[in-house]
Amino acid sequence: MSALPITSVFNDGYVAEAYETYRRDPGAVDESWRQFFRFAESLSGGAAGVAGGYDAALLRKAAGAAALAAAIREYGHHAVQLDPLGSPPPGAPELTPEFHGITEQDLADVPASALDGVTMVDHGGRTAADVIAVLRERYCGGIGFEFEHMGEEAERTWFRHAVESGEHTPELTGEEKRKLLERMTQVDGMERFLGRAFVNAKRFSIEGVDALVPMIDEALARSGGGGTQAAVIGMAHRGRLNVLAHSLQKPYGAIFREFAGKHDQTNSASGTGDVKYHLGYRTTREFANGAKVETLLVPNPSHLEFVNAVLMGVSRAMQRTPSGLEGNRVLPIAVHGDAAFPGEGIVAETMNLGQLRGYTVGGTLHLIANNQVGFTTDPTDSRSTHYASDPAKGFEIPVMHVNADDLESCIQAVRIAVAYRQKFGKDVLIDLVGYRRHGHNEADQPAFTQPMVYDVVRTHPTPREVWAARLVREQVVTTDDVSKLDQAFADELQKLHDQAMKEGGDRSHHDTPAVPVKAVAVETAVRAEELVSLNERLLAWPDGFSLHPTLQRTLPRRREALTSKGIDWGHAESLAFASLLVEGTSVRITGQDAQRGTFSHRQAVLHDVKTGARFTPLAGLKQSGAATFEIYNSPLSETAVMAFEYGFSTATPDDLVLWEAQFGDFANVAQTIIDQFLVSDRAKWGQDNSLVLLLPHGYEGQGPEHSSARLERFLQLAAEGNMVVAYPSTPAQYFHILRRHVRRPEKRPLVLMQPKSLLRLPEASSALEDLATGSFQPVIADTTANPDEVRRVVVCTGKMYYDLAAQRSSAPHVALVRVEELYPWPHEAVAAAIDRFPHVEEVVWAQEEPRNMGAWTFVNPRLRATTGNILTVRYIGRPERASPAEGYKSSHDEEQARIVRDVLAPMPAGKKAKAGSR
Repeated sequence: MSALPITSVFNDGYVAEAYETYRRDPGAVDESWRQFFRFAESLSGGAAGVAGGYDAALLRKAAGAAALAAAIREYGHHAVQLDPLGSPPPGAPELTPEFHGITEQDLADVPASALDGVTMVDHGGRTAADVIAVLRERYCGGIGFEFEHMGEEAERTWFRHAVESGEHTPELTGEEKRKLLERMTQVDGMERFLGRAFVNAKRFSIEGVDALVPMIDEALARSGGGGTQAAVIGMAHRGRLNVLAHSLQKPYGAIFREFAGKHDQTNSASGTGDVKYHLGYRTTREFANGAKVETLLVPNPSHLEFVNAVLMGVSRAMQRTPSGLEGNRVLPIAVHGDAAFPGEGIVAETMNLGQLRGYTVGGTLHLIANNQVGFTTDPTDSRSTHYASDPAKGFEIPVMHVNADDLESCIQAVRIAVAYRQKFGKDVLIDLVGYRRHGHNEADQPAFTQPMVYDVVRTHPTPREVWAARLVREQVVTTDDVSKLDQAFADELQKLHDQAMKEGGDRSHHDTPAVPVKAVAVETAVRAEELVSLNERLLAWPDGFSLHPTLQRTLPRRREALTSKGIDWGHAESLAFASLLVEGTSVRITGQDAQRGTFSHRQAVLHDVKTGARFTPLAGLKQSGAATFEIYNSPLSETAVMAFEYGFSTATPDDLVLWEAQFGDFANVAQTIIDQFLVSDRAKWGQDNSLVLLLPHGYEGQGPEHSSARLERFLQLAAEGNMVVAYPSTPAQYFHILRRHVRRPEKRPLVLMQPKSLLRLPEASSALEDLATGSFQPVIADTTANPDEVRRVVVCTGKMYYDLAAQRSSAPHVALVRVEELYPWPHEAVAAAIDRFPHVEEVVWAQEEPRNMGAWTFVNPRLRATTGNILTVRYIGRPERASPAEGYKSSHDEEQARIVRDVLAPMPAGKKAKAGSR
């Protein structure tokens, strides 16, 4: 019944049928019908009058007016003049009375009470014409609203009230307007000064969307007044320098020195640093309303939009308090590009995180800095939607569109956005439609590709000039005031520039130089009594809690495992987590199916098979301090989720933060986060992160896509002590490296090749003593081989060791050395392991990965240097291949057997041992 608009069918039979539906359930018909029936009842005195005998002509007019009011709410944004360069809005036929079967004159015949869903004023005695006029002003004036797509009626109602009542959008005062003129003068003046002082230098100026800065100011001040203590901003390079200077108060002099090449870029061992429009900054902003907001701009590479999930992770970490998460504590602000917003998949991935319980941040304020062109691409070639913001509607995010030259509407949109976020704790988006005064950068010629547009841009006044002209017309300021303000700021910049050119580099707001990870000895063992106690607490669940029969049988075996050499991978992990929690270290782990574990080895969250209730034993430990345990199954995303956890770890470097891939090679999808953030952030930005990547790795015949975690890629990226790459082969080694990672003073990422078939392999299990004593060993030497018999030392990692060890008894001339930590390369430990065998004639590196993959290309020169270039160093493994592994199990088994045979093969005939050669 509600599918047909009220004006499409108007006959007595249909009206009577619709009315019966309305009487049974008003929600079963749309709002225009509801308004119609309410009005009809008021005229006719009840249901009988609606069913017949009503004034059909008046009711038709009322129905048309109600439909027009609904259409203005839904389509009014199509009539807003959004383009500052003058292209007209598209309009919509639904915005005309004629579309709804009435005329403008008919509106005057309908009492305002017929539109009782309108909230802006008391209708007393007025007509529908008056109401429609106000609705057109509110919905077709300075701000284009889109909120009817939102799923919650309470939120739609809130927005209608906010728009129609004007509660959050009073006209700016004269003082507010003057302050905005000062700010716009600074924004515009800085760009013009940089253009003169550093001709053709890239700065990716804000010019055309200058309103972005006062909008961020307003968001910070409004949110701070409502209790927000911090804000985290993420954005790409467009306008970033202006945001740094004004929204974050980075000194102009520091920016000038960067342009002049005097910036001190010693924030890495090699002095690489990063370009000025990628850097981050942190400050505390104070506002006239008394609010103080710690404000952080997150560093970001040129990879557009990938910082969005990073800033959410940082925000989530900063929202934590001893009593839990406080969503309003931190305001995340994501500044997008108009081409990138619909073009980059990371945007949708990040918006999908918005309302997930493991990733909520109380709502992100999204701002699209809409230049109406992407690099050189027109909107018609860069998106399939009318608005750049349209993808947000799929996540029920309210959208407001504003003209970047209409500064008052820009500020009012921010006020509504902040109020909505504080009320509902959800994302909200403002599409700031402007232009780009120059090309993609200041040395670019935009007229090559958009000649017509740039004919207009050249003569179009700047946003500051537009605002100043308005204030002069309104007699808020004089032309002389405008000129003096502009000149005074230009003089200030010149003075600061001259001073900066006389000074050296700026070391402020940068961390100490990166240094390699030191082999600092830290205590990782935990007393056996403590581990037994923790184990018991992890095996206690609520009375009446019904576990799955398999878990009821297998989990209690973890008691027996402590008295035998039976601690498996998942068990050791739970004990590592538990021991850290009771010592005061928070633990957070996420990933696809992380709660159970892809291979059912973790079972950190238990489910009652009868009630569906959940119980997380680790979360129930009586932790010291404010330590918390979080484990969440992530959405089907690698890029956004890894970025989120990376951001979280930068804000909480002392926590244990882990991201687990369902299979190791799924990290491929997040390669941008690995390359541009995880492994290079300290070299580029002087920033620490301590994220742990858990990447299942190992060749078990499952095919190319479930075998390799691409170990070679991480080793290729390893430099300057930027991370630790390890391949632990026992549960005890895993236990110790997790605890070492937390206890080490230097904070670096930890990349762990994780097992699959070894998760429950008896030969790979550990004893309680292994956890209660010792520490992580970068190299595990062969202590079982007879030094007098060994002629070949085979160096390998992880699963390869167990494949070889299973058949090594027939090859007494072979010793097996496990390298558990590949980077930093454990030179001395490897040398010591080989030196145990005085008659060794050759060293073999054995791996299951193809020759051009795995660790070989990284290990080869290092292993030769470790052996002093005296011994032959050979490779045994798969040949070079384009694909990581065989697709057929039978082919895999044949190749794996061949590798084992070659490794354990007898020494070549006639070759004599070189006693004492080393």
